[in-house]
Amino acid sequence: MLSPQKNLDTYYLEARRDLLEVAAMLDRYDRSVEKEGQKAEDESRLNSLLEAMSFLSEKDCPKSNRAEQLLVHFAKVS
Repeated sequence: MLSPQKNLDTYYLEARRDLLEVAAMLDRYDRSVEKEGQKAEDESRLNSLLEAMSFLSEKDCPKSNRAEQLLVHFAKVS
């Protein structure tokens, strides 16, 4: 098992890249809404992503099971 510092040093850039990709997707959605003048008929996937990000933003996650929480969350939406 890696130390806390080694975990951050090893995975930070990869996680940052993934978060930037999500932000870019949300920006593309917002621009398409502006261009089309309407939102998607079914925004459940957008709402699912926003809810997932709220799980990740909770600093004190029970038993550090964020990945499990997201898997259960996305299984409900698919």
